[in-house]
Amino acid sequence: MTSAVVDAIAAEEIGGRLWFYTNYHCNLNCKYCLTESAPASKRRLLDAATIVAAADEAVELGFTAFGVTGGEPFLLPGLPESLVELGRRLPTVVLTNGTLFSDQLIARLRPLADLPVALQLSLDTGDEEQNDAMRGPGSFAKAIAAIPKLRSAGIALRIGTTTDGTDPDGLLRLCELHRSLGISDDDHVTRPIIQRGRAVSNDLGIPVTLEALPAELTLTADGAFWSPAGPTVANGRLDIDYLLTRTIRPVAIPATAMLQFAGGRAPLSEPALRVT
Repeated sequence: MTSAVVDAIAAEEIGGRLWFYTNYHCNLNCKYCLTESAPASKRRLLDAATIVAAADEAVELGFTAFGVTGGEPFLLPGLPESLVELGRRLPTVVLTNGTLFSDQLIARLRPLADLPVALQLSLDTGDEEQNDAMRGPGSFAKAIAAIPKLRSAGIALRIGTTTDGTDPDGLLRLCELHRSLGISDDDHVTRPIIQRGRAVSNDLGIPVTLEALPAELTLTADGAFWSPAGPTVANGRLDIDYLLTRTIRPVAIPATAMLQFAGGRAPLSEPALRVT
C-alpha cells in the first residue's frame, strides 16, 4: 500500500496532502460556505486522538502533507496541541477565518514557530465593508489585527481569498495590504466561489465537476471524500456525490478506495479550485 500511494502521488493521480475536517460549526456564517457552517451547525467533530492516529497511518502510507479545515478549526479547545503533533510528522496548513486569535491562543500556538505549520487566514478583498458583507461583521478587522501578532510569534502565515471575480480593485488592495503586513504574493492563494454548500441557495459561484476539484483524500466525521471541496452541505444535508467510504480508519481503507477510483485516469490537470 505504501508504494501504491507513493506511486500515485508521483504520477499525479492523487495529491499528497491528507485533509482533516476537524468540525463543521463556525463563529461566522459566510454566504458561500461549502459546509453551511454557522454557530448553530451540527459540530461533527474529529477528536484529537483520531486525528493524530490517522496522521501516523498516513505517514506510513506515504502521504506527504496535512491540511486542517472546518468549520472553524480554532473553535476546538485542543487544536493547538493537535497541530503541534501534525507538524512534527509532516508539513501542515490550517484554514481559519482569523477571528479567534486572542493573546492566550497565540501563546499556545508558539511551538508552531519551530515546525512546518502555516495558518491560512481568509480575506476576500481589501475592502472591509465588502469582505464583511460576505463573511460577517468585524471579520476583516479581526483577521487583519491578528496578522502582526501571529508574525511576532514566528508563525508562518498565508492568505486565502475566495472570490467571484467581480472586484479586481479590491483584490489589488488586498495584495497591497498583505504585502505591507509581511505576507508575500507566493503566500496568497485565490480560488473561485463554487456552487456547492451555501453558495447554491445564495445563487453564487460556478458549477464544478469532480475533475475540477483537487484530488486530495479528505477525512471527516461522516466519512472519507475525494476532495476537501467534496464533503459539502446544502440545505442542511451532506452531499455524498464525492464520498469514497464511510470508514476513515485505518486510513488504508479510504486510501485504497481513492487509488481504485483514480486508477486509469489521466494525470491530474490544474484544478479549477485550489484549496491551498
